[in-house]
Amino acid sequence: MVLFFNLIYLTEVVKILSYILSSIYMPVFGLLLVIFHPIQWICLKIGGHNGHNWSVNALQYSIMRCHRILGTHYKLRNTHKLDKDRPLIIVSNHQSMNDISPMIWLFRKHYPKFISKKELGRGIPSISFNLRHGGAALIDRKNQKQAIAEIIRFAKSIYENNYAAIIFPEGTRSKTGVPKPFKTKGLEVLFKYIPNAQIVPVTINNSWKTTKYGKFPCGLGSKITIDAHQPILLSDYPKAKYNELIAHIEKVVTKSIVVA
Repeated sequence: MVLFFNLIYLTEVVKILSYILSSIYMPVFGLLLVIFHPIQWICLKIGGHNGHNWSVNALQYSIMRCHRILGTHYKLRNTHKLDKDRPLIIVSNHQSMNDISPMIWLFRKHYPKFISKKELGRGIPSISFNLRHGGAALIDRKNQKQAIAEIIRFAKSIYENNYAAIIFPEGTRSKTGVPKPFKTKGLEVLFKYIPNAQIVPVTINNSWKTTKYGKFPCGLGSKITIDAHQPILLSDYPKAKYNELIAHIEKVVTKSIVVA
């Protein structure tokens, strides 16, 4: 009984501390977005795509360092050689918005681009600018025709430039870490228009803990891991076996998810 009440007390202390540290973190995070918004604009105007990409990478690194205020630590692992002369399709589970910065940083040499809901393309300093000008696909989840056309445009750009497309096939974030079933349509479109792609399954763990209380306060002390698995050549699979391939990718991604 004493242990039980001690645990309750400790939990409350941690939550109070999270309010205090989150009150420091949120203004710093917001300030970074405001500062990097004009930096992105300048880099895009002066340095074009490469200049803008540099500013985006600098922002992601700064955001990850900012998370140290919350005691968040990242371990990013990719032990596999990825071909820079062919496009990538990076397929990952999705646990929180805090997945984005480490994913961009881990694959920064491959110019990663996202498929995102169109609402994020407006109103958020730095983030909306990057989505609009950085080559992302902004889709309307309520308009399948628009979404498919936008993903096709996006896929053609990835194919032509040997960029990396990052897709979260669950369609939305898992708030508890438990993976949701993959939706196949977006992957099927990418497979069709990027036939020479190297597919990289990725598993994210513990990112959901940063938002376990909701938007505020933030969770403390999260140890976020991002692991890239063995790449797969799409050309090794005929179109008739795409469903089997997607099922295999989903198994690779989800089998390494730890929910605790």
